[in-house]
Amino acid sequence: MHTIAVDLIRGRKKRPDELARVPKPEWLKVRAPGSENYHRLKGLMRTLNLHTVCEEANCPNIGECWHHGTATFMILGDTCTRSCGYCNVIHGTPKPPDEHEPVHVASAIQAMELAHVVITSVDRDDLSDFGAGHFARTIAETRARIPHCRIEVLIPDFKGDEAALRAVLDARPDVLNHNIETVPRLYKVARHGGRYERTLDLFRHARRVAPRLITKSGIILGLGEERDELLATMADLRAADVNILTLGQYLRPSAQHLPVARFYHPDEFAELAERGHEMGFAHVESGPLVRSSYHAKKQTDLAHPPPGEVQPKASRAD
Repeated sequence: MHTIAVDLIRGRKKRPDELARVPKPEWLKVRAPGSENYHRLKGLMRTLNLHTVCEEANCPNIGECWHHGTATFMILGDTCTRSCGYCNVIHGTPKPPDEHEPVHVASAIQAMELAHVVITSVDRDDLSDFGAGHFARTIAETRARIPHCRIEVLIPDFKGDEAALRAVLDARPDVLNHNIETVPRLYKVARHGGRYERTLDLFRHARRVAPRLITKSGIILGLGEERDELLATMADLRAADVNILTLGQYLRPSAQHLPVARFYHPDEFAELAERGHEMGFAHVESGPLVRSSYHAKKQTDLAHPPPGEVQPKASRAD
């Protein structure tokens, strides 16, 4: 039996394979990047031989973010050892890590004079420490050059290796982010190599080691999850004391990737943000174009406002 999804444009039911051929809703259309600052940052990335998840994952917000001088750096190369059904990053056998990359990333962050930076990576299951040491060195090099920059790391699960996670935590990032991505039922088809409980265990262990650390996770919507499953996953993250939650629409990168089961309306994202706030998340960034690193500085600011400021209930990102 085919999963039935609602086509919010035409008002009739469609199967996911049909949705793949339906034009995106208006709220998912963005202007093509091309500002002067966008081209400046692109040149900087190529000069330093750096990768960004903005480019590798075909993020719809690249034009906006790069125009405003923000980017998410992707370390440890551009080839992932896993092959998730929703992800546009190439997979295969990666090259050895570039020993100069931590310095190059830190130099780019310094050149951009960033107040908040996000550093992520591909999965490197081929490495003995899963790339944790590379994260730690990148954090250290960044601290040495721009001490007041807030550092957010979006890490893989390190296959549950607690020593690898501890190596990252010992480098003292300001925000620890790991995306749970989807509901347990869809892990086998969507997250090859991932484990739902492993993700929750990562947050539990991080909280034991670093009680005051800001933690964050994200879910992509539209892979075929049911509402009760989605709310249960949100509750599981909150039970693991995750502080910040991001919710965004899944967009199929190509015909080889999982189909879109459903397009969520912006009003649904707003309602889910409210539910997240009721569960106790410090901040929820929820909207069709939201990605884990979208408005990352603002997310953290709102989760931990300066003394005397009133924290808003939630954020709707249309």
